[in-house]
Amino acid sequence: MTLSRREALGAALAVPLAAQAARATPAGLLPDKASFAASPVAYFDNAATHPVSLGARAAVDAYLAGRTLDPVAAARPPVDRTAVIARFARLVNADPDEITWVQSTTMGEQAVLRAMGFPHADGRIVTDTLHFYAAFPMYMEMAKQGVDVAWVQARDNRIAMEDMAKAIVPGTKLVCLSLVSTYNGFRHDLKTVCDLAHKAGALVYADIIHAAGAMPVDLHGSGVDFAAGASYKWLMGDFGLGFLYVRRDVADRLPRTEYGYYGFAAPGAPPGIGLSPPETHVYPLDPPGPGPVSYSSRLGAIGHFATGTYAQSVIAQLDHSLAYIERIGPAAIQAHAQTLIGQLREGLAAKGYAIVTPSDSGAPILSCVLPSAQQRLAEPLAKAQVRIALHDHHFRISPSVFNDAKDVDRLLAALPRA
Repeated sequence: MTLSRREALGAALAVPLAAQAARATPAGLLPDKASFAASPVAYFDNAATHPVSLGARAAVDAYLAGRTLDPVAAARPPVDRTAVIARFARLVNADPDEITWVQSTTMGEQAVLRAMGFPHADGRIVTDTLHFYAAFPMYMEMAKQGVDVAWVQARDNRIAMEDMAKAIVPGTKLVCLSLVSTYNGFRHDLKTVCDLAHKAGALVYADIIHAAGAMPVDLHGSGVDFAAGASYKWLMGDFGLGFLYVRRDVADRLPRTEYGYYGFAAPGAPPGIGLSPPETHVYPLDPPGPGPVSYSSRLGAIGHFATGTYAQSVIAQLDHSLAYIERIGPAAIQAHAQTLIGQLREGLAAKGYAIVTPSDSGAPILSCVLPSAQQRLAEPLAKAQVRIALHDHHFRISPSVFNDAKDVDRLLAALPRA
């Protein structure tokens, strides 16, 4: 049964949202259509933008009720941002003090580059052509400003480890990659890349937006130094908020390049993301001090990379969504998607499509090369009410927790022969 908006808000105000998510779907019981709004569309574009669940929508409604000074909502405790950070840390096997908020994945990547001194620092950057394509101009601009940028080219729809090894030479300062490629779902062996990089004296940044929430991710186990991802894909949140991970023994060796409200605190304040503003010395009745304020610098990811105010409504969403993902488990989510991808592989091959996703990817992405894909497929898919990611010469299918075999059959029936 689908709840009305009023009923969903009432439920959200009555029961902590994380508790709702924890009891919503028993582990392994997928597909789960009940947690999402009924739609006439068979939606397979989750790697672009994941639909918001009914529970996450209720979380935003509850947050906005409080922002409108609703007296019932005002009595509800605010979302515990520290607990949301801790839940994401568990999801990717990290410690909470190694995580901070960022506006987006790209903002996290840029913050890492600044902290490493680029574009003015000496040293080589290694990246590859299966990294996020919208990051390519960033590294091309770095090269224009004198940075030694090495591009590892894809071969057979993957990045070969021997090619990475050849590129990561002494003098390399940073390796930047996508753990899972947005183009075709190729997945790096992140630990092996990190071992290669660390042996050469380099650090590693990983874009994890297509992995976190959709499959098991082990940041500590991989040894990666930095990682970032936004919440509007597999974390089932919305635009404008993401996470940046900075390995503990790396963070405090970096120069401070970001300065903002959350990076500083009152002298002697305990660590964490709770507010403890610097002590002012400029307003009436303030105590005297050596300058306009007295403050301490927070340590870890928060101290070095936290800046200003973040999207509170998205944090409310994530309070629900991360609990939901934790309840089902990334391994179960991955297994469900792989079952559907197996069916899709068979059906697409039978229709003559050229699949470019490696069979061992494990990611919830299946891509095919097709000349004039957008032009050829837009009309039949729209007529069948099927949504996938269409590009000029390739298309991408990305199933999630609510998709089932009937959705797969509908998609395959809508596709003409290649």
